Amino acid sequence: MKDKLAQQFEALKRGAVEIYNGHELAERLALAAKQGKQLRVKLGLDPTSPDIHLGHTVVLRKMRQFQDAGHKAVLIIGDYTARIGDPTGRNSTRPILTPEQIRQNAETYFEQAGKILDTTKQKLEVRYNSEWLTDLRLADIIQLTGTMTVARMLERDTFEIRYKKGDPIGIHEFLYPLMQGYDSVCIKSDVELGGTDQTFNNLVGRDLQRLNAQPPQIVITMPILVGLDGKEKMSKSKGNYIGVTDKPADMFGKVMSISDEMMENYFTLLTDVPKEKVAQLIDPEKTHPKEAKITLAKMIVTQFYNDATAQLAAAEFEKVFAKGQLPDDMPVIEISAEPVMASKLLLICKLVSSGSEAKRMIKQSAVSIDGKKINDPNLEIIPADAMVIQVGKRRFAKIKVG
Repeated sequence: MKDKLAQQFEALKRGAVEIYNGHELAERLALAAKQGKQLRVKLGLDPTSPDIHLGHTVVLRKMRQFQDAGHKAVLIIGDYTARIGDPTGRNSTRPILTPEQIRQNAETYFEQAGKILDTTKQKLEVRYNSEWLTDLRLADIIQLTGTMTVARMLERDTFEIRYKKGDPIGIHEFLYPLMQGYDSVCIKSDVELGGTDQTFNNLVGRDLQRLNAQPPQIVITMPILVGLDGKEKMSKSKGNYIGVTDKPADMFGKVMSISDEMMENYFTLLTDVPKEKVAQLIDPEKTHPKEAKITLAKMIVTQFYNDATAQLAAAEFEKVFAKGQLPDDMPVIEISAEPVMASKLLLICKLVSSGSEAKRMIKQSAVSIDGKKINDPNLEIIPADAMVIQVGKRRFAKIKVG
């Protein structure tokens, strides 16, 4: 039993930045095993965006590890706290979402999280924090705010930076970490997971549990996954992300575009490959970097699709990028034969998300039509049957004149 618990503890430590604190986690795991009970492992998600990328899956994968070890994941959908908006990493007050936006985002988010988590009732409990936060009276909220000082709140880097710059901070934003911490009290969590940017919020949960005569939750923080640019955190707004709903070929190609230096981080946080094997894969004297990257790309595509699909994506990548051929599976866009500006054509073909992106990609010589680069966003293009539009290395569309 001791050996099994030691192995479990080591697996759960993998990739973590900090554990507050490690000996408590070891003790809690041992007690749960002795009593035959499940630990309640909390992850709070504010449905401010409907889409999940691989950066989000770092924490979800850690939660799945707890599930596989026999424990229960408690997914908190912050439908109430989303009305405030998490100020983490924000230089301004976050816009407040409507209840309908929150509901739609939560449904999509949960559907995508289900690609990673075990969604059986034995292993997953889904709660909405409006269950308990809606019923709080003003007296309850005043009592909750009495547990935190303004000085302590301003220690949080986001608030500290904004305060020193003289930027406005809404009083309601101070309530956010208290409400997130109160979630831990209400569901009696044993462990809370989060990115390093959630450390402050999660530690507030420990404080509130102590004040409510509960054993304080163990907090495990996970690193922020670096995006495809190798510089900033993975983010849809920055365009450096790999979405969990990306097409297999796109997902494979994006993984292949990361730098060699990023592979260790991706293998550690996005796969279950043992660290000894990771060391071999990232050592250029033992494994060619391209082969290591192909292994990584196949593993990631397999997680969200299956092995056969990953093999096809690898073959397609080899055909398009190594041999310079066109992909077999290109979206066919039907448009009229009327002349159209190059930047607008990219939007019509859904190869870019905005007109500004279209202009930027064209000016960067990242766009070609039938194999010829174009550099003028205002260039008039006359659509023709079977015309192939390419943006970057991975985005293609074929024209059908209707």
